[in-house]
Amino acid sequence: MITYEDRRMRALADEGRWPELLAAYRRARAAAVARCGELFGAEEAAPLGHLIAYAAPPEVAVRLFDRDGGPGAVAGPGDHDAGPLWEVLATRHSWLRLAPLLVPARVRRLVAHTRVLIGEDLSYGAEPDPEGVPMVLEPWEAAGWGEGVRVRDYLPRGGARSAVLTLPASREGLGPVVLPDPGRRLRGQRATRVLAELVDWAEVACVRGPAPQAAAHLARSGLVTGGYLPFALAVPALVQAGAVDPARGTAHGRLALWRALGAMAGADGPDRGEVNALVARMRCFTWCEPADGLRHLHLVLEDPACGLAWAVSGSEEL
Repeated sequence: MITYEDRRMRALADEGRWPELLAAYRRARAAAVARCGELFGAEEAAPLGHLIAYAAPPEVAVRLFDRDGGPGAVAGPGDHDAGPLWEVLATRHSWLRLAPLLVPARVRRLVAHTRVLIGEDLSYGAEPDPEGVPMVLEPWEAAGWGEGVRVRDYLPRGGARSAVLTLPASREGLGPVVLPDPGRRLRGQRATRVLAELVDWAEVACVRGPAPQAAAHLARSGLVTGGYLPFALAVPALVQAGAVDPARGTAHGRLALWRALGAMAGADGPDRGEVNALVARMRCFTWCEPADGLRHLHLVLEDPACGLAWAVSGSEEL
């Protein structure tokens, strides 16, 4: 139900009275946080925050994340409708407009990587990433996506359109595969832990052996419908897997994927050269499960250079 307060706020937006709306957001958020705590208070103020992040001039919208409004007034991870407010902002303005205005380092980094995902090349227009993740999409990052689906498509009055990317998306190109006996499972691998952080709703296993031996650890049957595919076709599902929670944006998924690939390559961090070399030699295997939910991921990433394969498998209802 649209309340009187909703209509009043939208009337102020129609009149371009954005500083007043920002002040109203800060008052409402601080009061709600004081009354309900950070989590529930943030949710209560989120619709107004969305309106400002989506439609306000960037000079006003960036101030959602500044601390000059006092305790409880700054937007945080809980301020979301379909996604975080910093991602809403990042979809609305170029890095050229936002760079001189954004101050908080964490928000600035996430906005920059969101602009990279949208298609901007920031390799010469932004400060280097602190972990070394490139500020431009690598060819294998860009190849597997449909047009315009890398980042949620936010709507003016709240909510967003977002593709639910699963792997495998269909059985096309797959066939019957008899899986071998499971390979020797390795424990304590850093890459396993980082992959588990990327896809926290799935199980991850590291195996010494080829991809089918890793799949055999997590597949529910020894006979599956499966097959090999280029890594570029797996990238969208992996990135989106890291952004399932509305408090996380697609930039979180990209950064987490680079961390995982860096760990798989044996690098101290997401080293660009090491990751690209790994991607060039990697073999990827996917399979279907009969009881898959609306979101599912069944994938093995095999590095033939070191003889290790990482299986990731999970399914959940939305």
